[in-house]
Amino acid sequence: MTGKPDERPLVLHVFYRFDVGGLENGVVNLINRMPEDAYRHAILALTEVTDFKRRVQRDDVRYISLHKPPGHLFRLFPRLVRIFRELRPAIVHSRNLAALEVTVPAWLAGVPVRLHGEHGYDVHDLDGSNATYRWLRRAYNPFVSHWIALSRDLQNYLVDRVGIPARKVTQIYNGVDAERFHPASLSDATFVDCPFRRPEHWLIGTVGRMQAVKNQTLLARAFIRALEIAPELRPRLRLVMVGDGPLRREAQALLAAAGVADLAWLPGERDDVPALLRSLDCFVLPSQAEGISNTILEAMATGLPVIATRVGGNPELVVDGRSGRLVPADDVEAMAEAILVYAQQPALAQEHGRQSRAEVERRFSLEAMVAAYRALYDRCLAIDARQNWSDNLTS
Repeated sequence: MTGKPDERPLVLHVFYRFDVGGLENGVVNLINRMPEDAYRHAILALTEVTDFKRRVQRDDVRYISLHKPPGHLFRLFPRLVRIFRELRPAIVHSRNLAALEVTVPAWLAGVPVRLHGEHGYDVHDLDGSNATYRWLRRAYNPFVSHWIALSRDLQNYLVDRVGIPARKVTQIYNGVDAERFHPASLSDATFVDCPFRRPEHWLIGTVGRMQAVKNQTLLARAFIRALEIAPELRPRLRLVMVGDGPLRREAQALLAAAGVADLAWLPGERDDVPALLRSLDCFVLPSQAEGISNTILEAMATGLPVIATRVGGNPELVVDGRSGRLVPADDVEAMAEAILVYAQQPALAQEHGRQSRAEVERRFSLEAMVAAYRALYDRCLAIDARQNWSDNLTS
């Protein structure tokens, strides 16, 4: 005797690689927070689904790794068509340029709704100026039912520079878990592993994969420069850089060459980011490009003032002079000066941190994000149902 078929529509989320990162964390939040009676979910990685999947709290999610070799996805099209026909998803939701190609086999397999999300510019196209990448998006547009942009900046890019019709693009901000990420209490004065102690020390820090696009070496150079400008801060100002990657050794070498390695802590990758953020006094994001940064939102929810580069969606999150400071990308002097403003005026830093938290509560809740995605999923499926009904009438 067989059980009753599960009639909940299936959303198949497609990534190049499902690993630690802001994009993936946003999807974990979406799956964990969306009511279970609304949609089923599955995750497909063209390369690998890593242990990051443990953050998904539901036990009904299927995970598929294709272990794609380098090169074009075309060779995997027949396999993808078979997978799509087996799973019969109502929605295939791919993300970023590396996964855009799956919209073709999804179309061939008859998947009703094919959504594609743009979460940020490609590492080889930091300002969206690459003509080939714009052409690729236009070429695949007929196979995409609807596009999702995480920021107004990306929405404008898709409509104005790529040429996607505005009616096919919806902008949805990431949400942040304001319960998990919350301001420090008196008992959260300093994270236990950290060699520095508040209030004796004033800590600036960053969290993220240490790779070129995140440009953490800019923060290391700005920290060095801030101490050169105001050497009286040396007993108090400290730097925390959490994450691993190719720039970690480079940042360590810069700090050591400047004679300030003992004033910085670079512990590598951690899985206790909320507690680490609560140990900081100021958060810095020195990226060369961004979509909508989850780490900025997490820092804002923690009640920290944010210093960020004026790139991508950062100006949509940080209100310059109210919840943080925006500086030009790769400008050591400007970032050093922003650090000094807060280090020398801790009361101002605390006020801007309070404004950060208020901004998150007003605009960037997880509930708002989940509601927006659910409404879009519902709307796209309803449109598909109406089109099928119309086709049946005329056939």
